[in-house]
Amino acid sequence: MQTASQGNTARPFASPSEPLARTSPYVLAISSGKGGVGKTNVVINLAVEIQRRGLRVLVFDADMGLSNVPILLGLVPEYNISHVLFGEMRMKDVLFPGPEGVTVLPAGFGVQEMAALTEEQQLRLLCETEELEEDFDVVLIDTGAGISPNVLFFNIVSHDNIVVVCPEPASMSDAYVLMKILALQYQRKTFKVLMNSVKGESEAALVLDRITEACQRFLGVSVRHFGNIPYDTHIREAVRSQKPVVELYPDAPSSQAFSLLASRLLSSIPDDYPVGSLQFFWKRLFSSDVSEWGGDPSHARPTLVRT
Repeated sequence: MQTASQGNTARPFASPSEPLARTSPYVLAISSGKGGVGKTNVVINLAVEIQRRGLRVLVFDADMGLSNVPILLGLVPEYNISHVLFGEMRMKDVLFPGPEGVTVLPAGFGVQEMAALTEEQQLRLLCETEELEEDFDVVLIDTGAGISPNVLFFNIVSHDNIVVVCPEPASMSDAYVLMKILALQYQRKTFKVLMNSVKGESEAALVLDRITEACQRFLGVSVRHFGNIPYDTHIREAVRSQKPVVELYPDAPSSQAFSLLASRLLSSIPDDYPVGSLQFFWKRLFSSDVSEWGGDPSHARPTLVRT
């Protein structure tokens, strides 16, 4: 594993905790309908809180070409996933240590070719990921925002997903569109919605009610309220310091909310989730029969390749 250059004080990579009694990690995609809602911040702080509970966490920065995870952590990785996909490095060699023992797989920043991967690169990604499966208990995928093929792809190959929404009309409408596509084209029936930067329970409830009503009425899907992250000026200070808020301000309201969210997430993971994780889902996704993994054969499967 590489050692990244770091704007803030570097910390050694901690030894991994004992793994869960599973042969593959639990994979969760965290997405948003639009950018600027704090999705990457959610991923980073949630990862730290899960790692603190004795699990080995990988943050997969899947915002191909616009990598934000290292920026928010004040890290400058020498290598990233583009070096893997172009055949220059192995995936295990581009991982770098994040805060408190979390491992980060960085996306390529400003690499335009990442938006249109070849079949050979997809196969390489599949094979390289398979080698990492026994090293982690939880994989958090920080997808890009919106409804690009990449975003849909990583949501479909995950065991579960969280949609991050903030109390703004554009955020709500774009989140609905994302859930609509995943529901109608790829048969997602339930969604976890996380309200971010809310100024009170009443505001969160109002936004959630609107989203839930629209999804139930027009899509016939279930929306589960997964929690609230309160509006907190400590988050802005943490971003400026390029540190997770749970590390820099552990007693802040947002930090307490992230701690609760981590506990809620771990308690909600089913004991019988499918084994094989990314490798298992990707192999099925690349198969010719889309119906095998729950998709609608009348629609093209989500793929990183654009033709």
